[in-house]
Amino acid sequence: MDWIQIIILALIQGLTEFLPISSSGHLILPAKLLGWRDQGHAFDIALHVGTLTAVVIYFREELIRMTAAFFKTGFSKQMDKDAKLAWAVIWGTVPVGLLGLLFSVFDVVDNYLRTISVIASTTIIFALLLWYVEKNVKHRRDEYSIGFKDIILVGIAQALALIPGTSRSGATIMAGLWLGLTRTAAARFSFLLSIPVIILSGGLTTLNLVQQPQPVMWGELISGFIIAAVSAFACIHFFLKLIDKIGMMPFVWYRLVLGIVLFGIVLSQ
Repeated sequence: MDWIQIIILALIQGLTEFLPISSSGHLILPAKLLGWRDQGHAFDIALHVGTLTAVVIYFREELIRMTAAFFKTGFSKQMDKDAKLAWAVIWGTVPVGLLGLLFSVFDVVDNYLRTISVIASTTIIFALLLWYVEKNVKHRRDEYSIGFKDIILVGIAQALALIPGTSRSGATIMAGLWLGLTRTAAARFSFLLSIPVIILSGGLTTLNLVQQPQPVMWGELISGFIIAAVSAFACIHFFLKLIDKIGMMPFVWYRLVLGIVLFGIVLSQ
């Protein structure tokens, strides 16, 4: 990849990873419109690790409190709210971990799901679901109020986001809103839930890259990582400040337009 491609793809990843608009849909657009070759799974993971760094730095104080509370009261009957939230993140990761393992064994994503048609379809389907919960559910709860059944529902939504175009943040925010969380609470829980998922996927792929005999373009991966990290941090900051003011409808309309554009590319091929 040349430097323009690296910069554009990393910026797209950083700016779309935590917005409910599907980073996969945006990453595939410039490749198809400009004739770029697919950047590959390794570069995708490098960008995701960059966004992981951003979310860990942004939520560093919450993560420190959650970790301390987890070891202090996480195994007692009198868990405080931060320990409960830590357990929520752990249990919410289980569904995506199980489904991700199954997908990796059969290489489902790269062989069957990484297509424009699939991405366009999931982009539109989850736009309509997001539309429904925005308009029909009252949002009053915070992230500390969720119970075990709530956690599993959000976890299942995150597992479905393994299908390209779904948007991990879009699926988990949608599930949180479905449960009655406020927009900010749903977004915050979604961002915290991303941490173990990106660690697992990024760690496994990095191990595979180190072990493979072919040369790895570490310069490309590291550059993409840095750009994605910086842009993702800015995105998280402004998204949380604005989400209660603007609501979810701008993202619904954006996803619908993006899905139509992607279907247009399919029909033109």
